[in-house]
Amino acid sequence: MTVPNARFDGSIPRIYDRHLGPLLFEPYARDLVSRLPVPAPPRVLEIACGTGIVTAALCSTLPAHTELVATDLNEAMIALARNRLEGAPNLTWRTADASALPFQDAEFDLVVCQFGLMFFPDKLAAVREFRRVLRRSGRLLLNVWDSLAENPIGRIAHETISSFFPGNPPDFFQVPFGLADRSLLGRLIRDGGFEEVRLEVVSIEGTSESAGHAAYGLLHGNPMSAALRERGVSDSGPLVEALTAALAAAGGSAPLRLPMRAIVIEGRAV
Repeated sequence: MTVPNARFDGSIPRIYDRHLGPLLFEPYARDLVSRLPVPAPPRVLEIACGTGIVTAALCSTLPAHTELVATDLNEAMIALARNRLEGAPNLTWRTADASALPFQDAEFDLVVCQFGLMFFPDKLAAVREFRRVLRRSGRLLLNVWDSLAENPIGRIAHETISSFFPGNPPDFFQVPFGLADRSLLGRLIRDGGFEEVRLEVVSIEGTSESAGHAAYGLLHGNPMSAALRERGVSDSGPLVEALTAALAAAGGSAPLRLPMRAIVIEGRAV
C-alpha cells in the first residue's frame, strides 16, 4: 500500500461522510456495535474512527460511565468527527498511528476498528499494538471488506475508473477490498496475540439516495481524487457520468440499492 491511499484530507472527509457514510459505513457500524460484549467494557479504544460514524454508534450504545477514546491517523477526519459529537461525555479524541499507539500497555478492555486494517502498511504490527494496549482477556472487534467480486459498488467503481486509464489505472479500490482471504485474516489475528478468533461474513444491502450521489462520493470521498489529479483530470464530469450510469444499471437510479459483503473478526487477548 502506498501512503497516498491512506490520506483522507482536504475536502475528502466532508464528501466521504455525506456521500459514502450512509451507503457503506453506517449499516456496518450498526452491525459492529450490536456485537459489543456484555457487560459493557469500562474503557474502549476505537482505531481509524474516520468521521465518527462508528464513534457515534458507540456513544449511543455504551453506558455513560464507559470511557471511549477515538483515534485516527488523519486529523481532518477527526476534526469532522469531533464536530459531529461535540459534547459527548467520556469521549476523548487522539491522532494516532495504529502501528505505534500512544497508550500504555493494558489500558483498554475493548478495541474496535471498522474498515481500517486494510489501510495499515504493517498489519501485523497494528494487530500486535491492539493486543498490547488491551488487558489480558480484553476483546477485539473489527471488520474488513470482502473482495471486490463480492462488493459490486467497489467493483463497478474500480472497473469504470480503470477503463478511463487503461495504461495506468488507479489502484485505490484494490486496497480496501484487498484483505478478504479468511485464512490469512485468521492467522494475522492469532499471530498478533489473540485467541478464540471468530470470522463471520456479513451481507447487507447498501442504499444511496441516487446512483449519482454515490458516484460522486466514490470518486471524491477518498484518495481516488488525488489519483485522478495525478493523472491530469481537471474535470471529473465524464467519470461521474460514466460511473453513475454503471451503478444505476446494476442497482437502480434513485435510490441505488446494491449488495455489500464484509467480514467481522472477533478475538480475545491472550
